[in-house]
Amino acid sequence: MIVAGAGIAGLTAALALVRFGFRVTVLEQAERLEETGAGIQLSPNASRVLIELGLGERLQEHAVVPEALRVHDAATGRAIVRMPLGPEIERRHGAPYWSIHRGDLQAALAAAVAARGDISLKLGMRVEDFETHGKGVSVAARGRSGIWHEHGSALIAADGLWSLARGRLGFRDEPRFSSRVAFRAVVPARDVASDLREPMIHLWLGRNAHLVHYPVKAGDLVNIVAITADDWQAAGWSEPAGRAEVLPRFPAERWAAPARALLALPDSWLKWALYDRPALSRWSQGAVALIGDAAHPMLPYLAQGAAMAIEDSAVLADALARRPDDAAAAFRAYCFARRARTRRVQQLAARNGTLYHLPRLAGLARNMAMRAMGGTHLLRHHDWIYAWQPPPAAPTT
Repeated sequence: MIVAGAGIAGLTAALALVRFGFRVTVLEQAERLEETGAGIQLSPNASRVLIELGLGERLQEHAVVPEALRVHDAATGRAIVRMPLGPEIERRHGAPYWSIHRGDLQAALAAAVAARGDISLKLGMRVEDFETHGKGVSVAARGRSGIWHEHGSALIAADGLWSLARGRLGFRDEPRFSSRVAFRAVVPARDVASDLREPMIHLWLGRNAHLVHYPVKAGDLVNIVAITADDWQAAGWSEPAGRAEVLPRFPAERWAAPARALLALPDSWLKWALYDRPALSRWSQGAVALIGDAAHPMLPYLAQGAAMAIEDSAVLADALARRPDDAAAAFRAYCFARRARTRRVQQLAARNGTLYHLPRLAGLARNMAMRAMGGTHLLRHHDWIYAWQPPPAAPTT
């Protein structure tokens, strides 16, 4: 098996595949794996897969178990609703809800990959072309020494939002700019006001903007993500930004002092333009399949982008284990099992993006509705996401 991309989707897929006896080569265009991004939320539907892959103990060292999601009105700072997480969500769904630094998750995945003799990770290799045939797929990748060729029984394209493989499969749609930009930073927890550094996911809803923050690195750092309407757009997600660029987008007349004080803490930020792509009716062609953001990119308003990729990995590996000699049929089964769920999550994430950024009067009505609903009822609305279970174990090859 060949996997294109060594992000969360690619590394999780490799680990899931070797559990069923497959040998895997992972090709990654970066010269080295680095701590990219900032915080990430792992809900039970994702954490249970990672625990089954043997990563639970290592991840638990770095993760925080948030007690609740607390939603604030950005203008007044007052709490709107508190949705329980922590022990309640583990009791409800049998797996933890974690907040963790993306680098810690990637490091855990990479260490697990490095410990396996049946996974070969090749860095500095960008997949540029592939061809399917009766015996599987031939892949051409470019590295420092030129073009490298590899043959495998299947190719799993985990090459992200700007997926080259997606285009090679005939999907000519381009990523669509959402007219939103996200700014992210991490700050030492000791610098944050005591009520804002507690083990909690904080979500502030404002006009044309919202703010999310929560602890990572076992509580030593606080991850901050501020998303606002904007015209700036560029590929990638690591463009430098500064405090002077962020604060004017969250003015004092619309944002309560505690939120602005938090936004004033980081000296430097990274920013990325938010893009999405339309849902696809199929994710594979012959012995090639898309996974994660290459198949179904998610806007970050439901904290499910990584979780959906992790779920994909478990389902795809199971499908291949059940049809080890027919990758095309396995991939069709994988797509059939995943398409409706990921499309529903994509739609809900996009809907949240609209609800989070409502103008003032509509926002007041939203706040009243959320307050009347209450935190426990709000959690029930997420049960269909968090209760997901991977397929029962398939026979090994």
